Amino acid sequence: MNRYSVFLLCAAAPFSALANDAPPGSLGSGIEDIVVTATRAPQALYKVGSSVTVLNADAIKASQSVVISDLITQTPGVAYSRNGGVGGVTALRIRGAETDQTVVIIDGVKLNDPSTAGGGYNFANLLAGDVERIEILRGAQSTLWGSQAIGGVVSIQTATPTKTRESDVDVEGGSRETMYLRGASGGKTDRAVWRLAGSYYTTDGISAFANGAEDDSYENTGLSGRVLFNVADNVAFDVRAVYSDGKTEFDGFPAPLFAFADTREYGTVKEFTGYAGLNADLFDGRLKNRIGYAYTDTDRDNFNPDLAGLALTFDAAGKNKRWEYQGTLSIADGWSAVFGLENERSSFRTASPSPAAPNPAPLTNTADLFSGYAQIQGEVAPGLTLTGGVRHDDHDTFGNRTLGQAAAAWRLEGTGTVLRASYGEGFKAPTLFQLYSNFGNTRLNPEQAESWDAGLEQHFANDRVVLSAIWFQRRTTNQIDFVSCPSVNPLCTPGKSGVYDNIARTKAHGIEAAGEVRLDNFTLQTNYTYTDTENTSPGNANRGKVLARRPKHMGNLWLSYLWPAELTTSVGVRYVGDNFDNAANTFILQDYTLVDLKASYPINGAVEIYGRVENVFDKTYATTRNYGSPGRGAFAGIRATF
Repeated sequence: MNRYSVFLLCAAAPFSALANDAPPGSLGSGIEDIVVTATRAPQALYKVGSSVTVLNADAIKASQSVVISDLITQTPGVAYSRNGGVGGVTALRIRGAETDQTVVIIDGVKLNDPSTAGGGYNFANLLAGDVERIEILRGAQSTLWGSQAIGGVVSIQTATPTKTRESDVDVEGGSRETMYLRGASGGKTDRAVWRLAGSYYTTDGISAFANGAEDDSYENTGLSGRVLFNVADNVAFDVRAVYSDGKTEFDGFPAPLFAFADTREYGTVKEFTGYAGLNADLFDGRLKNRIGYAYTDTDRDNFNPDLAGLALTFDAAGKNKRWEYQGTLSIADGWSAVFGLENERSSFRTASPSPAAPNPAPLTNTADLFSGYAQIQGEVAPGLTLTGGVRHDDHDTFGNRTLGQAAAAWRLEGTGTVLRASYGEGFKAPTLFQLYSNFGNTRLNPEQAESWDAGLEQHFANDRVVLSAIWFQRRTTNQIDFVSCPSVNPLCTPGKSGVYDNIARTKAHGIEAAGEVRLDNFTLQTNYTYTDTENTSPGNANRGKVLARRPKHMGNLWLSYLWPAELTTSVGVRYVGDNFDNAANTFILQDYTLVDLKASYPINGAVEIYGRVENVFDKTYATTRNYGSPGRGAFAGIRATF
């Protein structure tokens, strides 16, 4: 029996809740749990037809994860690749979709970077920090969340105070000269809620080049803050901001051989996310209104100290400015509607200095998008909730687009059973880089997708045992790909080295199964994902090939035990099956299994010590060809609240 079969058996008994799988220490596998991302308004889980995973504050704390991507990849349907150690370019793929087909949100603000080629978000600099909740919504979700939500949505929420005054501090250190410091303070009064948090992370890291001898370090400084002020009982101002400043050393392709090797190159990424809004409730709270302005600014620079007179080798900046209105209306008992308007302006700037052109004129451009959406949800029969929505986008380059979404959730009273099914249309607008760069094509059409899923969730023994499984499928057309010139493509005009065009089609289908058992002091959690992807592009040399970096088999298993002395110990196992590193399927990334050990002990109600050993058996593995991966590492820390 091979290793992925072992994980399949582990996942088969039991399977975890679709919306509540989390590492040891998670709470909230109850059928009445509230989620927000699926409908853009608080909603009981049993009324949600889409597939959602919730990681709450207890789950995040118990995981001891410093990097958000390490935590998300332990949930069903999510694969990842990283260029080296912590801080290297990190891509997440949900249900086999492209990494730039996932919308990432923090405190309601989209984080995707319009200056990257595909406009996707790089998870490298996103630390757990002051995060208290993560919702991972799988499947095409463009109706409510707009362009790029073909694979799904990752929504991150920073902590909100619940007491008059509260503060907390974390200090952690360990292998590879790693140090992590985090502190936060906040409070809640009758009229205001506020919180300010900061963190600093540094590590000597590993060599980004798999065969390198020089470690590539990483450091990150983060700040976040929020203030909510109630002007009246039904009117409030809301201001939030998150800032991250990261520096990553990486390896490149030095002259004269231009082969991957140790270099002294490094990059910096500064990310700012801000939001200001006005919330007003009308008609005794039946109509909730929100008017807001969101702003994101991502600034990326690469440097090479070994190039005399040309230290800066890459410069890029992407900005999003968004005005939005959202209304939530309680129509009648069991019936509600969400509707809104959005106006977004994206801009990008990029330049790549070289010895031949040390001061090139940067490429710049903007795009405007106006959107409207509406969704209605109603309990049409006892326990049966139907949801339907529509969205219309008007893009200043590719014109108008209308799409829809439908879902059903059926809670069978007295049985602990919830049946779910959903259908969603997704699209991804061409990025500014794809439209206006040297390789741009202003005649591009949006990528389009259709996705389906259906599943069963079963609760036993007052939610002590939760079993679930879900089937999913997606087809994508008009997918944008890079065409190298010369080529038969008519866009390959003289002087063009390449161009973007709508030449690709892909499909993916699979099964997600997961489970949770809680017996007094013992917790077992597990999940397994089977994902089958295929390039279906007509006339393409890679037609029929598996999409790159999409493992067919992935699984996670956690065992946790609370000892009589209040010591909690846990073991986590992650299996990733072999997969191809390139579209031609000529390079294989071997399968691997990682084992982690964790422990925590509360000294008293305010202080806790904890520790973990990652990759216990020092497994060598790769998520990207020729890039290194962290070996065994030991870390310990202390948490205090006051």
